Parts: sequence; structure tokens; C-alpha cells
Amino acid sequence: MFTLCLTPLLAVSPWTAVWPTHTWFAPSPLIMLGLILVFATAHSGLAALRLWAEKQVGARLYRIAFALVSLSLALVLIVYFLNHRYDGVQLWQVQNMPGVQACVWICSAISFLFLYPATFNLLEVAAITKPQVHLYETGIIRITRHPQMVGQVIWCLAHTLWIGTTFTLATSLGLVGYHLFAVWHGDRRLSKRYGLAFTELQQRTSVIPFLAIVQGRQSLNLKEFLRPAYVGVTVFVLLFWWGHPEMIRAAGSIHW
Repeated sequence: MFTLCLTPLLAVSPWTAVWPTHTWFAPSPLIMLGLILVFATAHSGLAALRLWAEKQVGARLYRIAFALVSLSLALVLIVYFLNHRYDGVQLWQVQNMPGVQACVWICSAISFLFLYPATFNLLEVAAITKPQVHLYETGIIRITRHPQMVGQVIWCLAHTLWIGTTFTLATSLGLVGYHLFAVWHGDRRLSKRYGLAFTELQQRTSVIPFLAIVQGRQSLNLKEFLRPAYVGVTVFVLLFWWGHPEMIRAAGSIHW
């Protein structure tokens, strides 16, 4: 992963012939922020329409449509990020410093543990069983009520440290900004749906990791982490580590 990250991909973007990529005025950071805005609008917009949409087309069909739109737009973001991550100005270069590579890998692994077990019922995610909205208060939710936001922040910090370009910094600011909005938006939707039950859940949990535990409003139960979701994410992290170079090469073959 990291040896491949040391140099930019050689794929030629359609912008290259017109705009220089390694400058403060490279267009790719603005394009990336625009793509993040499109993803955020679609993802949060569809989430806001969930109650109405499920009444119109059913919970399973809504889940499938939501997943197809979100995953398709996320794929565009991933490919564009990989192909342009070294665009702009190099703000710092720490890849050769001792311990940085291990730190980035560890933080990336931790970020996935927060990002993906946020929904525990994997059968509902795949629409095999009827998808429902749940008020979870187990496992990682005891650490933070919004694990996806926390995971995204950790991922952005790690990758911005490693790459150090203005493009990556702009991408991270855009992603973190959207996830902070999603914290507000998600709490608002759950409050509207569950009322007092969600208000009581808010009092027992926190957005900031471990804050509710430190304040005595929550306690950890390590047995709750022995779930298929956490095992699956651990396997995914190992597969991601193994297949990361191929993913970079595949993205480079798409000239975005």
C-alpha cells in the first residue's frame, strides 16, 4: 500500500492537458468537494425520505435503491480520490519518518472498526430481512453514538498525514464536514421518529468517543463486541490490506 502511495498515479486526467495538477490552483480539489456534495445530498436526502419512501415502495426496495445510489456515488469518490490524491501542493512529507507507516495502518484499521459495524444486523443491510430503524445502545454505540463519523475522522486524519497534499486536505475537510452534518441530521431524524425514547438514549450516550463512559453515563460490555459484524470487519481489514495495491492500480486504469 504505502510504497505505491509514494508516487502519483501515472494515469492522465482529461484536466491535465489544460490545468496543471501540482499547483495551488489545481481544479481537482474543487471537483472532489463537488462530488462530496453530490454524495451528501443523495445520501442524506434519501435518508430523510425513508419513512415516506418505505410507504410507497416497501422497506426492501427502498433499502436496495438507497444502497445502489450510495455505493455508486461512493465508488466515484474512491476512484477520483485515488487518481488525484497527489494533486495540488505537497504541504508536508512524513512518509519516510519512523513509525508513521505503522501509525497510519493502525489508525486505518481502527477507523474501519468504527465505520462498518454501525449497523449490526447484516441481513437488514442486504435487505434479506425487512430493514428497520433501531435504537442501538450496545457494542461500539456505548463508545460513541455516531461511530461512522468517528471512523471517518480517524481515516481522514491518517490519510491526510500520510499523503500531505492540498487535495487530500480538501477531501478530508469535505468528508468530515459532511459527517458532522450527518450527526445533526441523524439525531434529528431519530428524535422525530422516537421522541422521548431517543432523548433518553442521548442522555446515556455521547457523540465524542468515551465521553459518556468517563462521565459515568455509560459502561462498556466487552462481550458485546463478540459479534459477526466485528469479525467480518476484521477480515475485511486484512483483505483490504492485501488487495490495496490492486485497488490503486484498478482506479488508475479509469481516467477520471
